Amino acid sequence: MKKFRKVLDGLSSSSPGGVASPSCGSAAGTPTAHAPTPLDIHVQETLVSENFHLCKTVRHGFPYQPTCLAFDPVQKILAIGSRTGGIRILGRPGVDCYSQHESGAAVLQLQFLINEGALVTACADDTLHLWNLRQRRPAILHSLKFNRERITFCHLPFQSKWLYVGTERGNTHIVNIESFVLSGYVIMWNKAIELATKTHPGPVVHLSDSPKDEGKLLIGFESGTVVQWDLRAKKVDFRIYYDEAIHSVSWHHEGKQFMCSHSDGSLTVWNLRNTSRPIQVTYPHGKILKDGRKESCKPILKVEYKTSRNSSEPFIIFSGGLSYDKAGGRRPTLTIMHGKAITVLEMDHPIVEFLVLCDTPYSNEVQDPYAVVVLLEKDFIVVDLTQSNFPIFENPYPMDIHESPVTCTAYFAQCPPDIIPILYSIGAKQKKTGYSHKEWPVSGGTWTLGSQTYPEIIVTGHADGTVKFWDASAITLQMLYKLKTSKVFEKPKAGEGRTTEVLDEDPYAVQMVSWCPHSRLFCVVGISAHVILYRFSKHDANTQIASLEVRLQFDSDDAVSPSENENNPCFSDPSSHSPLQPGSPGSATPDSVPGLRVKSRALRMPPGYQAELVVQLVCPPQQITSLDINSAYGLLAFGNCNGVAVVDYLQKTILMCVSTLDLYGAADPYQRLTRSPRRNRQSTSDFCMRGLSHFYSDSKKRIRTSYQSLTELSDNQVSIDMERTKSPTSVPYPSSLHNDPRSMPEPLASLRASHCSPVFYLLDNVKGPGRKLSLPTDLKPDLDHVNGHCTSPTSQPCSMGKPRIPGVPEGPRLTRRGPGRPPFRKAQSAACMEISLPVSSHTEVGGCASRRAMLQQLHGVSMYSHDEHHTTTPYNWSERESRENSFSRSRSSSVSSIDRDTKEAVTTLQFGESYGRKGEPLPSACLWVGTSLGVVLLLPISIPAEDEDRMEEPVTIGPSSTVLMLKGSVLRFAFLDCGGALIQSPYEVWRDPNGPEDPDRTRRRKLVNFSPWPSHEAGVDGHMAVVCSEKQAKVMLMPSQTVLFAHNVTESSFILRADVVSVCSSVCLACFCANGHVMTLSLPSLRPLMDINYLPLTDMRIARTFVFTNGGQALYLSSPTEIQRITYSQEMADNLQDMLGELFTPIETPEAQNKGFLKGFFGGNAQPFDREELFGEAAAGKASRSLAQHIPGPMGLENMKAAAGGVVGDLARARIALDQRGERLGELEERTALMMNSAEIFSTHAHQVMLKHKDKKWYQL
Repeated sequence: MKKFRKVLDGLSSSSPGGVASPSCGSAAGTPTAHAPTPLDIHVQETLVSENFHLCKTVRHGFPYQPTCLAFDPVQKILAIGSRTGGIRILGRPGVDCYSQHESGAAVLQLQFLINEGALVTACADDTLHLWNLRQRRPAILHSLKFNRERITFCHLPFQSKWLYVGTERGNTHIVNIESFVLSGYVIMWNKAIELATKTHPGPVVHLSDSPKDEGKLLIGFESGTVVQWDLRAKKVDFRIYYDEAIHSVSWHHEGKQFMCSHSDGSLTVWNLRNTSRPIQVTYPHGKILKDGRKESCKPILKVEYKTSRNSSEPFIIFSGGLSYDKAGGRRPTLTIMHGKAITVLEMDHPIVEFLVLCDTPYSNEVQDPYAVVVLLEKDFIVVDLTQSNFPIFENPYPMDIHESPVTCTAYFAQCPPDIIPILYSIGAKQKKTGYSHKEWPVSGGTWTLGSQTYPEIIVTGHADGTVKFWDASAITLQMLYKLKTSKVFEKPKAGEGRTTEVLDEDPYAVQMVSWCPHSRLFCVVGISAHVILYRFSKHDANTQIASLEVRLQFDSDDAVSPSENENNPCFSDPSSHSPLQPGSPGSATPDSVPGLRVKSRALRMPPGYQAELVVQLVCPPQQITSLDINSAYGLLAFGNCNGVAVVDYLQKTILMCVSTLDLYGAADPYQRLTRSPRRNRQSTSDFCMRGLSHFYSDSKKRIRTSYQSLTELSDNQVSIDMERTKSPTSVPYPSSLHNDPRSMPEPLASLRASHCSPVFYLLDNVKGPGRKLSLPTDLKPDLDHVNGHCTSPTSQPCSMGKPRIPGVPEGPRLTRRGPGRPPFRKAQSAACMEISLPVSSHTEVGGCASRRAMLQQLHGVSMYSHDEHHTTTPYNWSERESRENSFSRSRSSSVSSIDRDTKEAVTTLQFGESYGRKGEPLPSACLWVGTSLGVVLLLPISIPAEDEDRMEEPVTIGPSSTVLMLKGSVLRFAFLDCGGALIQSPYEVWRDPNGPEDPDRTRRRKLVNFSPWPSHEAGVDGHMAVVCSEKQAKVMLMPSQTVLFAHNVTESSFILRADVVSVCSSVCLACFCANGHVMTLSLPSLRPLMDINYLPLTDMRIARTFVFTNGGQALYLSSPTEIQRITYSQEMADNLQDMLGELFTPIETPEAQNKGFLKGFFGGNAQPFDREELFGEAAAGKASRSLAQHIPGPMGLENMKAAAGGVVGDLARARIALDQRGERLGELEERTALMMNSAEIFSTHAHQVMLKHKDKKWYQL
């Protein structure tokens, strides 16, 4: 009873404010008498809620599912619409803006108000929107929703405020751009066609005004009918009927003829003098067959008819039109016809739309085209028309992020300043050649480097094994360097390797990366369960890649004999941990063949990142779930669902390779004897059998019981051994007796226990129907294995029990835990426990399966039950895209409860200077390990101090100690000093491994250490460790291992990503949950600072690629082709306007060319046309209110110019306005002087005429 009261006293001493008591929080046992409390940690937290604000900053990459294209020839900016309702506006490098329609409807067409800073969008929900581009973030000014007709085509003439809108019914409406209301002037389809026509002409597919006369509107219908409508006379000038459907129409600049593209692959030219038949019909890619028939060709979707000053021959550019006979398997094409020369450009993806860029915005002038912008489904190119070979321009935008599907991302802010220039210089040698030497034609807008800029790098891993480094400084994105990991391996052959399915898909897909910018070490984890270590060098090298094979597959039959490793079977000789090291006997079994073969010959490696070591998992490999590398220690650690391995990459040896269950070792704090309040002593098996008797009850029962731990853990190994010797749980029970709950044998004997934890042998097979068992976490682990199934969502796979001979110990089985036996959990309330035993006739599988599949996609790892076959599923990124988009929020309360038969995976690893044991006086190198069951383990590492000894003497890893327990899988570790500052991991200063060596000086490793030495100013020794899981966050004081602060981050969801980041000269914990919430917590008090529902629905792509970084920034893959960057810092949100580019720049509109008196006299110039007189309310009246509904935007058109953001833009516009005013005043002065001069001349001439005729008579005149 004394110990029972002690537990109650420990519970009563815990404060309700989220601070756990030391007895509950410390997993290493009872804390010392002088354990510090939160009052002893004096950290001045400076972060408040006002420091945080969540908003999007910029979007990079190719617009996902593009639909349309538009270009402003004066402002020289480009707009791309997408199927998801997004708009990307591009200008010069740095000018990149993304806007989104709230409706999410697809953008059908874009129309710039040329040189006016506005854009009209027509969406699939039959709504027109007017966007203001005179501000850094465009906003909608007006919207017009059509109610009874569907929009099919729009046309806005240059310098006109009236927009022509064609509909699916064949009608043409006219919209006033300034007020965004419909005009009463309507061109009905039945008036446009002849009365004798019995069929409907179809939707309007083309609208354009005549270059010769703006009062003439050309209307093209889908059926092949073309009508020229006289807007003044309100009648038809001519009608053209053609047998084939029309896709597009293009005018000659003189306005005397136009060209049409048709569905049969033909081009027709029509002259206005004779519209009865075309003057020319051509099939550019169709030939005449032997029987005289034409080849059937694909439709020509669009044609452009442009004239040039330098040549009398026009440019005819079109897409499609290939012959069906020859088009099988051929790529989409763009054809350029210039005179007799025909150039066919093959594209890698289908063509969505293309535009021809011309110097003049006037349609009645010689166009003189200089480039073609081609929008493909997954690419964006610009072709140079000024050169005969038609080269393409080098794209300054990061449009190739999706060149191979992105599988992982990493974001590094505040990098060393020299890393970006070095990567750029190396990557510049990888760039392709053959681009056009002219400047990028889309050069509109202005952009200046912001005041708060620092080096930022984004790393993306891809499905084909490539890794790309991007310069993300100043909210731009530019590729620096590209690394191909597939070059390390031999090319796989069909039917070769362990699984051809994986090799047929993406065997080199990058699963995760780890990069140290200071030491320039780079580590890549592939989906084929391999780890590649790279070193950076400015010089090329000719070396051989070292290779290691690691076995991380531990079945129930795996056992370590006490005679082999009597003292410490888990951590003794490093060579014994990997039975599959190169050269070891028996390592070439059929099951131990790795999926990929490393190249065994010496390879020439160019400057950049050069492969040094490849570590592969074998027998059979399972995907790696965690990774960490430390250049100061020279160690690499990785784990999966089976265990963890530590590799010394300097000595190329495997230091440790153990299962997750063996990690607990002698420091397992969860093995304890249960004591019933009604009995003084009772064996664990008796307690468990009593609990199982309720399994056959037909009604729900609730019992209350209490228990306490009888095992007091201490740092003395002898006391642990003595305690284990007394433990009856170290005795195996015969399985034949398990089937009869009434027969409970006495312990056979007390066997000598080793340092590995004993096993609680319980029922493996129970006859009868399975029922749902709901127990406290401490009592669940071994009670939830019934009929070979796991009834607890937090349990691990249970194995079917093998018959054991009663009374005969099984040797090694006594020193190891079974693969399905997790340790007992620590009680949340040791005084009172509730056991709920609802009856269930079957095991719930549906929710578990979906949850399990979701986590497999999230972590990129397959989790296997014990009774499943160990097969590797192919990882096809393209086929899984649709499944990832259907991500649904979990109904479970914790990620650790996703699967009833999963293994305990290692979910996170972290090297750092810490205290390996409780109460240690000095810090040392340690490895922190977090598992999927919420367990935190600490492994002390002994590293030779001298540089010479480091390459000779082995590195030793001490026994692990369990320091903490959390809800859900452990996600992140971080360390703070006692002043609240973030402690960085130690690293080695980079030196070129292939650089020239000085013979007089020995090369020594230069280490930078951030050791958490005692802080005497704060009055507390040690440091703080921040641990975050999927449900909780805790801050623990080391070396006392006392939990200072604890906070349940989420109850209804679970955390997908957590990082400790620096914001506003302080640190905080940033979390992203599966329900779309972004949260920040202060450190070390874990006080909530921000909780915003950012994403209403999260898909697996976002969950897999979301990452936080310093400076209050984060990013995720918003679509398969785009990266979205966001900020959660109020300071950066305030400065965002200055960092974004200006879309609109005040530019004088070019004047129309004066064609001279003769051309104007013979009709060369366009006739003046007053649209206001025809379409205004006074002449045309008001349109029907039921036809369209006007929706005013947040801003009025009168505020359009005043809303332009940025002081620099205002000053520039004011300066240009002053210059223009001065020029106009000067012109006025010159005109006044000319008028005065002409008046004087006229007066002189008039006086001379008067004098001449003064004295003459009237008949003499």
